Amino acid sequence: MFETIHYDVRDGVAWLTLNRPDKLNAFTARMNSEIKDAVKTASRDEEVRTIVITGAGRAFCSGQDLSEVDETMDHGDILRSHYGPMVKEMRRCEKPIVAAVNGVAAGAGFSLALACDFRLVSENASFVNAFIHVGLIPDSGNLYFLTKLVGEGKAAELAMLGEKIPAERAVELGLANRVYTAETFTDEVHTFAARLATMPTKAMGLIKRSLKEASTLSFDEYLEREAQGQRIAGLTADHREGVDAFMQKRKPVFLGK
Repeated sequence: MFETIHYDVRDGVAWLTLNRPDKLNAFTARMNSEIKDAVKTASRDEEVRTIVITGAGRAFCSGQDLSEVDETMDHGDILRSHYGPMVKEMRRCEKPIVAAVNGVAAGAGFSLALACDFRLVSENASFVNAFIHVGLIPDSGNLYFLTKLVGEGKAAELAMLGEKIPAERAVELGLANRVYTAETFTDEVHTFAARLATMPTKAMGLIKRSLKEASTLSFDEYLEREAQGQRIAGLTADHREGVDAFMQKRKPVFLGK
């Protein structure tokens, strides 16, 4: 089904692995399309309750494969036809998406990680906003997500200087949620994803929706949307299970419904 990525569903988790290790998982137009299709597939699959995106080999994603770029091309059209649809699909997804950053995430690879809800990083990982080094601006939603995570001032620094951000520094800046040793990284990612896959999936989708709306609505508008979301959450089977478990003093078993 896919040529540039590997897609596998296990125990409620969809594992999406960028699979061009010989090219440090650099983006091609086909990879953009396959990531978009894989996220859409996972979004629609009731068995999937969380999504993990990672890279095969020693890199997460090194950005655009420059061998596919003809400098006579319109760079804006490339974004509109390839990268934009990919990150829009990720943005629409109401299941948690985890970036398991196993190595370098540079350029659009950095943008891919930023578009996820969580970033778990290996001690060997790093982020580089490499666009400035080829005279371009950060794209694929990069600065949209980056300013929300680190603020405008720090985002300007990372975009304009294009300096390498090691794993520990990424956590300090708020770019990454967790950093793990190289030896434990895979196991820790599995544990984190498994935890998400056993939580109230509908409520997490509503939280994602609320987070997006918080920065665009007035306070009064937000409170109304919040009330609407809470009504929906209150009608889920997972809410009833949570209340029953609390009353019975047991651990809840959420089914994502």
